[in-house]
Amino acid sequence: MNSADDFIRRDLAAIWHPCTQMHDHETVPLLPIARGQGAWLIDMDGRRYLDAISSWWTNLFGHAEPRIAAAIAAQAQTLEQVIFAGFTHAPAVELAERLLALAPPSLARVFYADNGSSAVEVALKMSFHYWRNQGHGERRRFIALSGGYHGETLGALAVSDTGLYREAYAPLLFERLLAP
Repeated sequence: MNSADDFIRRDLAAIWHPCTQMHDHETVPLLPIARGQGAWLIDMDGRRYLDAISSWWTNLFGHAEPRIAAAIAAQAQTLEQVIFAGFTHAPAVELAERLLALAPPSLARVFYADNGSSAVEVALKMSFHYWRNQGHGERRRFIALSGGYHGETLGALAVSDTGLYREAYAPLLFERLLAP
């Protein structure tokens, strides 16, 4: 058994992969990726694969981009992370100001989320709280676009219209209206 085969065996013994029927890996093996470079993924045996999905839509600038790696390393020397409830820091304020300079005047604040599903959850909560604070707590219905996908958290799934992801969790999801 080579090191890639051993690595795959270890993976399957320890990890549940998202959006995957795990039994499929009995016939369709995992690709053991060792590194990335630009738009390419390189496996443990040196084969290259074009990352045409940008590692799930999040890697817009390619893998191992030197300027991004340098910026991350520089920031890690100062502050890696701090809880944002009751605290702030210069990079957050500076980025918010830059984003607001690009936004229409009616958008006066920035809320940071670390992924799309969380951003959708926050938007749903903000909408709920807005109407409740206006004295309309009964306004709890959401409209979603037909065929839309917004993430895998329960709120994001509730306003999605992708059967593959929704069906298993339908009993847990709130009702939404669909627009064409």
